[in-house]
Amino acid sequence: MTELSTKPLDPLAAVAMRSEHDLIGDRDVPANVYWGVHTLRAVENFPITGQPLSTNSHLVNGLAMVKQAAAQANQELGLLDGGRAGAIIQACREIIAGNLHDQFVVDVIQGGAGTSSNMNANEVIANRALEILGHNKGEYQFLHPNDHVNLSQSTNDVYPTAVNVATIFAAKSLVEAMEYLGGAFLDKAVEFRTVVKMGRTQLQDAVPMTLGQEFNSYAVTMGEDRARLAESTLLVHEINLGATAIGTGLNAPKGYAELACRHLADISGLPLTTSVDLIEATSDVGAFVHLSGVLKRVAVKLSKICNDLRLLSSGPRAGLGEITLPAVQAGSSIMPGKVNPVIPEVVNQVAYEVIGNDVTVTMAAEGGQLQLNAFEPIIVHSLTKSMRHLEAACRTLADKCVRGITAHEDKLRAQVEHSIGLVTALNPRLGYAASTMIALEALSSGRGVAELVLEHKLLTAGQLDELLRPEHLANLSD
Repeated sequence: MTELSTKPLDPLAAVAMRSEHDLIGDRDVPANVYWGVHTLRAVENFPITGQPLSTNSHLVNGLAMVKQAAAQANQELGLLDGGRAGAIIQACREIIAGNLHDQFVVDVIQGGAGTSSNMNANEVIANRALEILGHNKGEYQFLHPNDHVNLSQSTNDVYPTAVNVATIFAAKSLVEAMEYLGGAFLDKAVEFRTVVKMGRTQLQDAVPMTLGQEFNSYAVTMGEDRARLAESTLLVHEINLGATAIGTGLNAPKGYAELACRHLADISGLPLTTSVDLIEATSDVGAFVHLSGVLKRVAVKLSKICNDLRLLSSGPRAGLGEITLPAVQAGSSIMPGKVNPVIPEVVNQVAYEVIGNDVTVTMAAEGGQLQLNAFEPIIVHSLTKSMRHLEAACRTLADKCVRGITAHEDKLRAQVEHSIGLVTALNPRLGYAASTMIALEALSSGRGVAELVLEHKLLTAGQLDELLRPEHLANLSD
């Protein structure tokens, strides 16, 4: 299929054209494309990101699924004849299968509350349906983008519903990536289950733990956030299809909303439901605000984990140097031998982007007025970027970093035995007064706690070895 450009068309180009008409007047569009005059004007009006709708396959598929569901409902209600309905349904199925995505050329950020996206879909589906019926593109007297593909619909229920469907599928991919990363952390937790180290609070020595416990906490974090993300997407399963312009259902027949929702649920495989109040649902984007907040939570906690990995691997000789991250590239153009924690660093940057996207979603939601929020294009663009980039970040962190982490076991053990924090673990056997004396002497002399305990004959070597077992130091259950 011909590659399309989102740049304004060159009127001097030697391309076969067809003439189309809209509210503004007549325009020529290339004869071989499936989009029409409404899409052409939108391409010219919104040269914003350079990213056409085709870059969001979930949204393109969501639009096609909504149009197919509408056609099936309209046919069952006697509003659309079998020939036109069949052609529309076939065109939608082809798009859902991955065809014609390059024909969705409108910029993802656009004015008009998604009208340009809806019309792009209407025109592509109409022109493909015309071909199926044996007509030429643009012969709308036989099958019209508005009268037939958009029958019983408005942008204000089509676009939000398609956004909901797209968001659910994108969130599913992110949930899977988070599970994948959680599994990588869990594997390391098992590998490091007996590696004793010092825990830290406020960057100061605290009490002993195992490196396995530390990595297990990261796995638990990913599991908790994965559950919260799955919960938040449940709110997005409520749709306003059938609301038409403002939620009153004007120009949609009785029973259409429920029937179209049922067909859309079957097509998408999602347990979608119709909102109990379509007027409220058409103006409200609270579910996206909630979802964006959960994405921000995921980003914040993932970034914190990456901060930990960078701290624990700092060095290799002048930092903590407790673990080594896999070397994936040279770290400096001037310092030979330097390797940087580039994978955690890139994940940090994704997190910062997601936090910024949450601010965008918040402001776009707040900016809604009266019966419609006109800013859903930037909402879906922000949510899509957040989910897509978090998904890539999780898989990259797992494959390029976590799975290759190694521990400096001897160094970690020596730090425990030398740390003042070890006194806390020995306190129940030594008593507070003796433990304080050992701590003060260790601080003033720079000697290790274990060494001083043996020197003062407070414990035998066997007793000390028993107390320094990983199971005891880290309070591990049997």
